[in-house]
Amino acid sequence: MPCKIAPSILAADFLHLEQDIMMLNESEADMVHLDIMDGVFVPNISFGFPIIEQVATICKKPLDAHLMIVEPQKYVQQVKQSGAYLMNVHYEACLHLHRTIGEIKESGMKAGVTLNPHTPVELLEDIIQDVDMILLMSVNPGFGGQKFIDHVINKVARLKEMILRKNLNTWIEVDGGVNLETGKLLVDAGADILVAGNFVFNSANPLETIKKLKEI
Repeated sequence: MPCKIAPSILAADFLHLEQDIMMLNESEADMVHLDIMDGVFVPNISFGFPIIEQVATICKKPLDAHLMIVEPQKYVQQVKQSGAYLMNVHYEACLHLHRTIGEIKESGMKAGVTLNPHTPVELLEDIIQDVDMILLMSVNPGFGGQKFIDHVINKVARLKEMILRKNLNTWIEVDGGVNLETGKLLVDAGADILVAGNFVFNSANPLETIKKLKEI
């Protein structure tokens, strides 16, 4: 089964965002990744609910909302109402992760948990059966265009082993420094979904770039 591709609009041209979303609609992308940053949990500010709501009106792909914010549990209903298909929260930002995951799923969205590069996958042993997707950051969150952190390949393999051992169908998504070379290593290790921002939007032909990622 080919891997799924989730282009991150953090790298899109926000002066021509509608044009870039229309391009993604025509592409082989499976989801659109939304990097929502608050300048507190990560050292950057991106965009909030008004942008997500506008994107949702024209985007034909499921929206994967990755909340890099403190206290994401406060915004479950707002994320749902904005049109997201999946809400992804950081393990490091949730004091009561099980409760937050439950609220996300009760809202009707898919639930994801994100791990920063330094956070071991073994901490997911008692929550992984409750989530639909695990996102492993392969860069430190906050900025696009960073260098890929190699040890995440081993994390993917360890996480895949945990999923298979527990007989689960949890997706593994990876975000950060994804290109054709790193993407192949990640898929071979067990990744199901690749998030790509700069590699897609800065390429000469984003449609072709997405197609090549799908063919990994």
